[in-house]
Amino acid sequence: MLRLIHQTQRASGLSSDEPEPARARDPLHALVSKVIGGDRQAERTLLIAVGPAVLGVVKRVLGLQCLEIDDVCQEASISLLAALPSFRAECTVLYFACRVALLTALAARRRQVELHPARECVDESQDIVDGAPSPADLIDSARRRASLRDLLARLPLSQAEVLALHIVLGHTVEETSAMIGTPVNTVRSRLRRGLAALRDELRHNSKLREVIGAAT
Repeated sequence: MLRLIHQTQRASGLSSDEPEPARARDPLHALVSKVIGGDRQAERTLLIAVGPAVLGVVKRVLGLQCLEIDDVCQEASISLLAALPSFRAECTVLYFACRVALLTALAARRRQVELHPARECVDESQDIVDGAPSPADLIDSARRRASLRDLLARLPLSQAEVLALHIVLGHTVEETSAMIGTPVNTVRSRLRRGLAALRDELRHNSKLREVIGAAT
């Protein structure tokens, strides 16, 4: 938990030339100082506001059938409150909360893989998909998603994070850069290395390569 908070804090700094109006456009920014000051009502308001997004991130990373979703969301909320003193508005509060949720969920997925390295992919046919696919397509898609999540759990965290933000959550490179407080070129470099690592590991799995190819 502490390591996760420190990682979030180190990457959340705002450059000195960031324009002040960027903070004014964030409706949740005014709550940050109140939460840091111990205002319990502001804390509840903030957690309620970011709750749906946090839940969505955790579900996307862990899968809808994961039994730990509620626990991971609670852990993400605690981590968010602990990390707020380091928040300097490089991105919106909501994006910051989503990043904390992502790191928390990735850590949980890594624990799952370490405890059950040879487990079969569970049926996650309720995962979000486009259109109206057949039941067989739903199961096939769910297994690809579950395998991708397991692979993310094995990559270096810096690569797994940008891949999850870009592929799993659908953020652009620019949005990812803002969320993690890292230059765009660094994000692109991590994305390339992460994709290369995934391709190397998945060279015998054509269906998972489709997931990667869609993001390149």
